[in-house]
Amino acid sequence: MLSRLFASGFALLLLPAAALTAERPVVVELFTSEGCSSCPPADAYLTDLSHAGRDVLPLAFHVTYWNGLGWRDPFSLDAATQRQARYGSRFGDGSYTPEMVVDGAHGFVGSERGAVGAAIREARQNRTAASVSVSRQDGQISIAVGAGSGTGRLLLIGFDTEHRTAVGRGENTGRTLTESNIVRSIRPVGQWSGAPVTFNAALPVGQDVAVILEAPDGRIVGATRLGDAS
Repeated sequence: MLSRLFASGFALLLLPAAALTAERPVVVELFTSEGCSSCPPADAYLTDLSHAGRDVLPLAFHVTYWNGLGWRDPFSLDAATQRQARYGSRFGDGSYTPEMVVDGAHGFVGSERGAVGAAIREARQNRTAASVSVSRQDGQISIAVGAGSGTGRLLLIGFDTEHRTAVGRGENTGRTLTESNIVRSIRPVGQWSGAPVTFNAALPVGQDVAVILEAPDGRIVGATRLGDAS
């Protein structure tokens, strides 16, 4: 079952015209809910992507708009619902589950492996605005962004690698769901304007850490996770 929630307007700006070609993982965002019976196949696909290698950064954003329909998803975040609403406004298709967004550029039904896989392959050819690296130092996170062309904001994301949940109500009643790379927190930590810059931030909620560099139009032009260099 697809649930749609139409969103408010979101201003579009152009991507940087010039960029470096540093390698980085392709970011795949899954908007999902434990209250949605159509979501487990997409959750399984995200789990497969999480085990496939470090050239893809899959992240599961659990939305809130299913919570009043029988089961309150314990991992749901208002920030996830808001993030999807901005994509829905840009893409013109509102918000629905399961949806996968590849590099902030294109949205797909999350269980359509062929379409998502093709978009991932295409995204590997896309430009990267700047190198991004993240490390843990003295109980904090240090984020370094290299020189490049364009502007963007840095988002610090905390996520849990895996959870198993026994669902007691709603469309998935009686199922035990295995879900991967569940986003537990997301917050902006600074702006990048083309010059090298370093930011220090408190550790986010979550077992692992990712950082994405988001262009003004919402497309992702840089990304890494703890232990990677991009």
